[in-house]
Amino acid sequence: MSVNLIPESIRKKFDVFDWRNGLALWHAVRKEEFNDVVEVLEGFEIKWSVLTEKGRNKTEIASLLDSQLYAKGWLEKLFDTKILVDDEALEVPTHKIDCFKGRVALEVEWNNKDPFFDRDLNNFRLLYELRVIDLGVIITRSTEFQKWLHANHKMLLRETGTYGASTTHFDKLKSKIEGGGAGGCPVVVFSIRTEAYVDDRPDT
Repeated sequence: MSVNLIPESIRKKFDVFDWRNGLALWHAVRKEEFNDVVEVLEGFEIKWSVLTEKGRNKTEIASLLDSQLYAKGWLEKLFDTKILVDDEALEVPTHKIDCFKGRVALEVEWNNKDPFFDRDLNNFRLLYELRVIDLGVIITRSTEFQKWLHANHKMLLRETGTYGASTTHFDKLKSKIEGGGAGGCPVVVFSIRTEAYVDDRPDT
């Protein structure tokens, strides 16, 4: 199985979803970018102190991932895309990609509204059809982690107003992918599990 290309240490912290043989393709033809992401995910953890930092918890977890990829040569990227029809250039607008390197597009959706998944998948579809990317990657939180947050940290939810039913988690994404949201573009999803959580609260 292609999922076995991902080290077990990562699979303990992330559920891995593979669409249209994205993992095999990624590992075979974009090995440097594959290894970059593996190295970042190996050391990834979500600390209580980050989850509860008011005003930053919506973006801090995403920036932890982005910043490490940027250090490995990944870039935030907006493509200027056009289609030429009878010598007339027609604009094909796309959205900025969080992280791009070597024809791999990666988005981090930790706690956005779930329509962001539609935007990401449509972006992957357009860029794949224009032969700009080989595959798309999304890092989000698992639905299991979503339920765990609600069951175990109700105070956090009340104080921050985050992690609601309409926010980004894997069940919302899977149905969109299987419904054809990314077209023919291969997609790999890493969904953060509760095993990535670290309770760093001081002993009381």
